[in-house]
Amino acid sequence: MKKRNLFILLMLFTVILGACSNYKFKPTISYEVNDFTATNQHGEELSLADLKGKPWLAMFIFTNCKTICSPMTNNMAEIQDRLVEQGVEDYNIVAFSVDPENDTPEVLGAYLDRYGVADESKWQLVTGYDQKFIEQFGLNSFKTFIKKVEGEDQITHMNTFYLVDATGTAVKNYSGYTETEEGVSYDTIAIDLETLIEEQAK
Repeated sequence: MKKRNLFILLMLFTVILGACSNYKFKPTISYEVNDFTATNQHGEELSLADLKGKPWLAMFIFTNCKTICSPMTNNMAEIQDRLVEQGVEDYNIVAFSVDPENDTPEVLGAYLDRYGVADESKWQLVTGYDQKFIEQFGLNSFKTFIKKVEGEDQITHMNTFYLVDATGTAVKNYSGYTETEEGVSYDTIAIDLETLIEEQAK
């Protein structure tokens, strides 16, 4: 009986491994990301050209956000934990500030420090453009809504994560913040990124 149970477990394990190895990434969107020049949390210049050659995850946040930004950043950190566990290396995480007037590189660096991320070298928190630019950039590149209301310190923006391929095209989006029982799809996002890296390396 014990041998039979062991055999069943081995068969299940084989099926699971086979399913994982046969997984094919399927794009669900195709948004060409416009060129940009920004400054990251280290005061270094970052452009779209610097990101090309490897996939990256994108999101829009700001440090003075009182609602979704902190949970989103925590969720992205959780995704990176999965990537570290899987041994995935060739990627970036880019967080565009939607409040560039207040989010200086120093403020963004202090913000990221609060989250104790697994590998800070993969994170690019960027600013250095004006409000009009980020609102138009979000709309044109990611089809996402960003709006600052005059006289208010909060900025309206979406809670979406985006997977961008090595050529600079956003190919899939996910909820970055959810109160549903399903939660954020940490494993799906990590597997999609890993699969995209493997497929583009062929």
